[in-house]
Amino acid sequence: MLVAMAGLVVWLSGQAVLCAVKPFGKCRRCQGTGEVERFGKPRTCPRCHGHRLRLRLGRRAHNSWRRTYDNGAR
Repeated sequence: MLVAMAGLVVWLSGQAVLCAVKPFGKCRRCQGTGEVERFGKPRTCPRCHGHRLRLRLGRRAHNSWRRTYDNGAR
């Protein structure tokens, strides 16, 4: 139990550092190419709109929390 909790703390701290250093990651749908193949033809990726990058989930949560905190502190 203690090992699992320590592993979780290490993993969460690693994710926090990763989201702070590199807030954007490769798009999961197109693997960072910006295009997907639909009906045999290459098309612009609908998830990232061809930008090849997506905001990480942890960074999105941090931005949402920060926006809520700032709006409540006014």
